[in-house]
Amino acid sequence: MPSEWDLIVIGSGSAGIVASRTAARFGARVLLVERHRLGGDCLWTGCVPSKSLIAAAHAAHIARTSERFGVTAENLTIDFARAMSHVRDAVATIEPHDSAEAFATLGIEVASGDARFTGRNSLEIDGTPHTFVQAVIATGTEPQLPEFAGADSIDMLTSDTIWQLDELPKRLVVLGGGPIGSELGQAMARLGSAVTIVNRNARILSSEDERSSAILQASFDRDGITVLNDRSATSVTSNDRLAGELVLDDGTRLPFDRLLAAVGRSTRLGKLAPEAAGVAITQHGYIKVDASLRTTNKRIWAAGDAAGLPKFSHVAGVSGSVAGTNAALGLRRKFNEQVVPRVTFTAPEIAAVGMAPVDAVEGKHRVYTAEHASTDRAIAEADDDGYAQIVVDNRGRVLGGTIVGPRAGESLGELTVAVSAKLTTSTLAGATHAYPTFTDALWNAAIADVQYRLQHGIVKSGIQLLARVRRATLGRTGR
Repeated sequence: MPSEWDLIVIGSGSAGIVASRTAARFGARVLLVERHRLGGDCLWTGCVPSKSLIAAAHAAHIARTSERFGVTAENLTIDFARAMSHVRDAVATIEPHDSAEAFATLGIEVASGDARFTGRNSLEIDGTPHTFVQAVIATGTEPQLPEFAGADSIDMLTSDTIWQLDELPKRLVVLGGGPIGSELGQAMARLGSAVTIVNRNARILSSEDERSSAILQASFDRDGITVLNDRSATSVTSNDRLAGELVLDDGTRLPFDRLLAAVGRSTRLGKLAPEAAGVAITQHGYIKVDASLRTTNKRIWAAGDAAGLPKFSHVAGVSGSVAGTNAALGLRRKFNEQVVPRVTFTAPEIAAVGMAPVDAVEGKHRVYTAEHASTDRAIAEADDDGYAQIVVDNRGRVLGGTIVGPRAGESLGELTVAVSAKLTTSTLAGATHAYPTFTDALWNAAIADVQYRLQHGIVKSGIQLLARVRRATLGRTGR
C-alpha cells in the first residue's frame, strides 16, 4: 500500500463513504480508514437495524389491532429472537454494498486501524505513516451515557448495543424522550415490553411542535407506554448489572429488567489528535468547519456528525459529497443547513423541513393545515390522527412544513423539493397527484393557498377583469 494519497478519509459511515466515492469518481487516489466496521452507525446500529425492528413492531401492532378491519388474529405470539434475527438479516443483506470489495471496484483502498494525525499533511494508521494532499474527517458520534449515582454498576443498553438482545426485557426503562428513545421505546412496547420513558423535558419529542408531540403521546398511551415528563434519574442499583431499580428526582422508584440510555450523542475522535494537524475543535467538541466544510487546516475537511452538523444519515451523506468534491476539485461548495428534512419513525411518523409553522410571522407568512380526518386514504386505513401543514410567503413560495401520519417521511420528499427549489403552491397544486394517497393532505394544503391568492389582491383583480372581458365578448358575439 502506498504511503502518499490524494485523499485520506477517516471514518466509513455515511459521510466517509460518500466522500470517498465522490473523490474517487473524480480520479483521486483515495484511502478510506476505519477502525471498526465498514458501513458506520447507519448500517450497524442506526437506520437499518432500527427500521427493521420498527417493521417487526408494526407487524405485531397490526396483528394485535386487526379486529378493527374485521380480521380476528387468535393466539398472537411474538418471537422476539426471530424479530432480532430479521434485524440482523437486513444488516447482512446490505453490508456487502459497503465492503472493502465494493470500494475496490471504485479504486478506493481500505485500511483498518486507528488513525492519528502527526502533522498538517501526515498521519499514522496503527503506527504506519502516511501522507496526504487532502483529508476528510468523518468519525461520527457515539451514544452518551448519563451520569448519576450507581451508573457505573449497570450495563446500560444504548442504540449501539440493543441489537445484541435475543430475549425481550419484560420491563424496559428508557432514559430520554427524543427521537431515538421514542422510536426504540415504542418498538419494544409493541413487541411486548412494559416500557417506561423517563423524559427530562416537558413533553415527548420536545424539538417538534406541540401538536405533533401530543399526537405521539396519545399513540404511546394506546400502546401502554408510561411517559414521565420533567423527570431525571438520580441513582440506580443492580445486583447483576442488568436488572435493577432506578430512582428519579421526585423519589419515584422504577424497577426494570434492562435500562436503555438515549440521552444524546458525543463526538468520537478517539486517538485522532486533530490538534497535531492544526485542526481546531469547537467548545462542544466538534471539528470546527466553515460553510464549505473546510477546517482550520486548509488541507483537511470534515463532514457529518463530526463537523457538528444535524445528526442524520442523509445530512452525513450530502455533506460527505460536498467535502469530497471540494477536496478533490479545489472547489468551495457550501453545505446548505437551511433545508434539512428530519423524520422520527414512530407511529405515527413525524416529519418536518424548513420553516416551522410556529416561526411564521403574521403578515409575512401563511400557514395551511390539511387534516388526515378529511384525507380519503387515511380514512380508508382507519389511521386519521395526523395532518399536513405548510408555511408559505406572500408570493406563495413554500418555506417549510410538518407532516404527521403513516409514511410521513415519504410524503416529506415532495415538500423538501418544494422548499429547496423555492416552488410555489401553484406549482404543487397544478401537478396531478395520484389518488388516494397520504400525500393528498399536502396537496390540499397547497390548493388552499392557491384558492386564497385567487380571492385576494392583484390576482383577484385580474380574475375579475378577465371575467368581465369574457362576459362582454360573449355578449357581443351571442355565443
